[in-house]
Amino acid sequence: MNAFLLTAAGLTIFGGVLHSLLGERLILGRLSADALPAVLDSTDFTKRVLRLMWHAISIAWWGIAAVLIVLASLADLDLTATRIATIIALTFLASSVYSLIQTRGKHFSWGLFLAIAVTTWLGSH
Repeated sequence: MNAFLLTAAGLTIFGGVLHSLLGERLILGRLSADALPAVLDSTDFTKRVLRLMWHAISIAWWGIAAVLIVLASLADLDLTATRIATIIALTFLASSVYSLIQTRGKHFSWGLFLAIAVTTWLGSH
């Protein structure tokens, strides 16, 4: 098993759990219907779509974590597996840079994304 890729998978799962739990508690649960636009004539629908998309991001991260676990279980990474891992690493690196810039470093996600990017890169090269 590739310890770097397993670490990246664990961090990605952890990030998805935090994203869903803290998002519900700190953001989604506090949304006021008065502050939302009515989509399809309903602010309730707007809130449900926001919740759907919020949690869909976490689900996507868990899917990426599953890919990292599969890659970690390979005896040797071939060119295709290395390319897949590189794409994942670069995606999390871009997410890290964007989070760092957008939040001016105040949101911890940039560090988590950077850790996932680095461990994925190390595990694939």
